[in-house]
Amino acid sequence: MTQQSNHHKMPLTTKEYLDVFKKSEALLDGHFLLTSGKHSAQYMQCAQVLQYPERAAILAEGLASQFRDMNVKTVIGPATGGILVAHEVAKALGVRALFTERENGIMRLRRGFTLSPEERVLVVEDVITTGGSVREVLAVVKEFGATAVGVGVLVDRTGGKVDFGLPQCSIIQLNIQAFEAQECPLCAQGIPAIKPGSRKI
Repeated sequence: MTQQSNHHKMPLTTKEYLDVFKKSEALLDGHFLLTSGKHSAQYMQCAQVLQYPERAAILAEGLASQFRDMNVKTVIGPATGGILVAHEVAKALGVRALFTERENGIMRLRRGFTLSPEERVLVVEDVITTGGSVREVLAVVKEFGATAVGVGVLVDRTGGKVDFGLPQCSIIQLNIQAFEAQECPLCAQGIPAIKPGSRKI
């Protein structure tokens, strides 16, 4: 496997990264039902950016640059949002990419994927709202006896409030408010909630 060359591009500014998302119409306004069960008036659909390989590579390079000196051997992300992120970040670091999947509701490594004890692993995700999926992936890494060295996410919707107890980095931090269903002002107005991933979202 050839290692990537050392002349890496400089990471962009937060505004420049946000422009990449906006250009892809990835930040949506409306009434959304999130995976966490909460409701929100905005939704960041990273798939809209990741469908363009050159834009995905720009974002992944920004994440990879934060972990380049950590001797990462494998990058891993949860299906489905983390698959492309893991692949692109691994490409930027010159290492392999894996993804976890839920089987009967439990996050696992499938498809013959495995981690070695002590293997240095970077966990990545497209968007975090509660950090639940990332924690599940970290548990899988631990299960194999491998070492999680950090967490990298494209978009941190918590504004930096979630702490995984590891070095972590996000390309963009957004404070998008999320409401419990019973406290959602959009529900109170009778606006129907859309589950992202359905219809045209």
